[in-house]
Parts: sequence; structure tokens; C-alpha cells
Amino acid sequence: MKDKPIADKLLQELDAKYKLINQDRDTHLKGLLHSNSITYWDYIHTDALLGLQIQRTNLPDEMVFIAYHQINELIFKMILWEIKQVAEVDFLNVDIFKEKLMRISRYFDMLTTSFNVMREGMDVAQYNKFRHTLTPASGFQSAQYRKIEFASTELINLIDIRFRDSIDRDTPFEHAFEHLYWQAAGKNHKTGQKSSLLSNFENRYKEEFITFMKVYNTQNLGSKFKELSLEDQQNTSLIAAMRHYDYTVNVTWVMAHYNAAKYYITGKEGDGVATGGSDWQKYMHPKYQKRIFFPELWSQIEKENWGNEVD
Repeated sequence: MKDKPIADKLLQELDAKYKLINQDRDTHLKGLLHSNSITYWDYIHTDALLGLQIQRTNLPDEMVFIAYHQINELIFKMILWEIKQVAEVDFLNVDIFKEKLMRISRYFDMLTTSFNVMREGMDVAQYNKFRHTLTPASGFQSAQYRKIEFASTELINLIDIRFRDSIDRDTPFEHAFEHLYWQAAGKNHKTGQKSSLLSNFENRYKEEFITFMKVYNTQNLGSKFKELSLEDQQNTSLIAAMRHYDYTVNVTWVMAHYNAAKYYITGKEGDGVATGGSDWQKYMHPKYQKRIFFPELWSQIEKENWGNEVD
């Protein structure tokens, strides 16, 4: 009988919980009599997850390529989940901000080192056979990664560096969208015509992106940082976390991706052309577009030399 006070307390808490949502506690308790216990495979949905790797060829290392990119997308989801909490928290302080930034950075640190899974674990000859079945698809079309960019920084920092002087906060989102840095990778630089890579991407995600851009226009990590008190903005450990995240995403991770692509695309088996047909070297290398999420936290010299040191 010594556990009865605990049981009574739990029943009271359950009663309070269900009253808040206008539901009957006892009805839910009766449901427990008939529900099955949870298992690992039911909770993780293992069977569904393992059924998502569908090859387009019979080349065995295509499985590595598919699974690796699906894992990337799951990590991107976790990153967006952490950023969302920063954007929506009722009271943001240095400790919460720093904790979330370091979580996100660890995810990107893991993604950076994971490129060896492909570089050392996928046969070059096989890759250069099955990759042609992927045209015009490309990792460029990761919508979650684009959302990470939108949620990390003020939109002006994602505009093609050639057009930043002509765009400001009063610029319509649709116009800004057409001048994002990655647009250049999907357009013919002479005619301005969009490639299938870009057209397919926009047809699927443009409206969703515009909505997302509007939501994070003032809720991105850069804007949330500027909402902190001046004292908090000078916090050295928070600044270090901001800089680490910025450099990790826009230089370290990008260069790991760049070098893996270079290894497969420009090696003796490759033809130098990306599956999506983009000018991938100038699009990816940080020294060209100088993608910087928090430019105010870097010196002028650091910004001018952004990406040069990793050549």
C-alpha cells in the first residue's frame, strides 16, 4: 500500500492534464488496457526506414550513395529542429543560444568527417556509371539545406555578391529569391535560362521557400543574436560559438563536400561534369561566393580571405 500515494498523485496529474484539453482521463486509461506495448522497431519504424533505399542500377555501391544522402537529410532535419527552438523560445539567453549552436555545430562536424564514407567507401568506377542515371538530379536540390541557410542568417547574406548593393529589406521576397547565390549555379550565364536542375527544384519548392523566408526573415540566428542585449552580444563564448558554426558550415563542411565531389568527378574515371550540369566548382568553393552567416563577427581581412586558405 506504500505506493498508493504515488498512484493517487499520478492520477491527479493525469486528471489535470486531460481537463486542460477537455478530455476524460478514465477514457484514456481504459484505452491502455487494449494497447500494445512499444518495441524498438515500432518506435523507430525500422522496416519503413530500411525500405527507402531504392537503387536505379544493380551496382552495389549505389546503396552507399543513397543511404549516405538519406542520413544527411535526417541530420539536416535535426539541425532545423534545433534552430526552430532558438527562433521560437519565449526568452532567449546566452546559455540557451550557445547550447543550441554547439549542438548544430556538432551535427555539421559529424557531416564533415562523414564524407570519407563516400570517398573511401565507394568505388569510383561504379559511381561514374550509376551517376549518369541521376541526371539532372543533384545534391544542390536539398530543400532542407536551403532552409538551414534561410534560418541561419539575414537574407542579404545569401544574395549573389554581385547583386547585394541593389537589394534591401524592402525588396520583394520573390525578387530576392531570383538573386540568391545558388541561382547562378542553375542558370546559363549568357542567356539567363534556367537549367532543368533549377527549374525542377523551383517547381517543387519555390512557394514553400518563399513562405519559409518570410517566417525566418526576423527569426534567423543572425537576427536573434542582434536581439540580445549589447552585453550578451559581447559574450566571448557566444561569439566563439557563432564563429565556429559559421566557419564550419560555410568553409569546413563545404570544402569536405567539394573535395569529395572533385575526387569522383574530376579523377581519371570522371568527366568533370556534375549530374545537374552546374558550374559546381565556382558554386561550391567558399572563396567565390563568400557565404558568411554572421559577417559582423569577422574582421575585414578575414572576410576578404574567406575560403582562400583551404585551396
